[in-house]
Amino acid sequence: MKLGAIEAGGTKFVLAIGNDQGDILEKEVIPTEHPDITVPKVLAFFEGKGIKRLGLGGFGPIDINETSPAYGQLQKTPKTDWVDYPLGAKLKEGLGVPIIIDTDVNVAAMSEAKWGNATDVDTCLYITVGTGIGAGAYFHGQTLKGLSHPEMGHIKVRRHPEDAYEGTCPYHGDCLEGVAAGPSLEKRWGKKGHELADDQKVWEMEAFYLAQALTSYIYILSPERIIMGGGVMKQQQLFPLIRRNVLEMLNGYVSSPYLTEKEIDRYIVSPGLTDEAGVKGALYLAMQE
Repeated sequence: MKLGAIEAGGTKFVLAIGNDQGDILEKEVIPTEHPDITVPKVLAFFEGKGIKRLGLGGFGPIDINETSPAYGQLQKTPKTDWVDYPLGAKLKEGLGVPIIIDTDVNVAAMSEAKWGNATDVDTCLYITVGTGIGAGAYFHGQTLKGLSHPEMGHIKVRRHPEDAYEGTCPYHGDCLEGVAAGPSLEKRWGKKGHELADDQKVWEMEAFYLAQALTSYIYILSPERIIMGGGVMKQQQLFPLIRRNVLEMLNGYVSSPYLTEKEIDRYIVSPGLTDEAGVKGALYLAMQE
């Protein structure tokens, strides 16, 4: 059976055709532009491919309540062109197949639990640090949902004593996303992240912010594995800095073998599915009846 999968991210849409064994058969990547440009390209990719269902992992906030009349509609997203855009309805209308929707980070957590770096645990957290910051939680076979989906990228963090940057988030200013996402790096330092690779001060500050968030998530959700992906996390020098800061901030309060110098390298990790975690998770959604 052919299935469709979409990872709809803030920078790019990853479109794929797969099967009900979880194999990706065809894939295309397009930039996230205005919906009037992006959505026709999405529909054109799937046209005539014979898919039976479509899984969508979308950037948020997005309505993921299946009983809601606005199911699949973007909400107050920092991607202002997409605010209130009925993405789910447009895709269902254009393709004529059932659509199952969750967030891009929730489906990435799901796929890492199914096929990636969290197959040996029952709970995990997937965090993306890129154009924005988001996190999805997978607990005992399900992603975490409630009033809506978690918005872990918009928590408040303590300011670094040397940071005077006001923050990029249009809703909160200096929330985690406002001070640690890719655009904030560029605006604070005047260069893109990959051009700052050798500047230790940049990554010490970035790790300070990200480790605060991880510490809060550990206290609140107690995941058995934390997976960090996204464009900013391709700076591999961040991982040891984040791990060190997390241990210092926890200060031994949470008792677990994973939260020790010996084991933390196995606790805070990069995605096992590399850049395919999101689209594979969207395919896994489509595999569900």
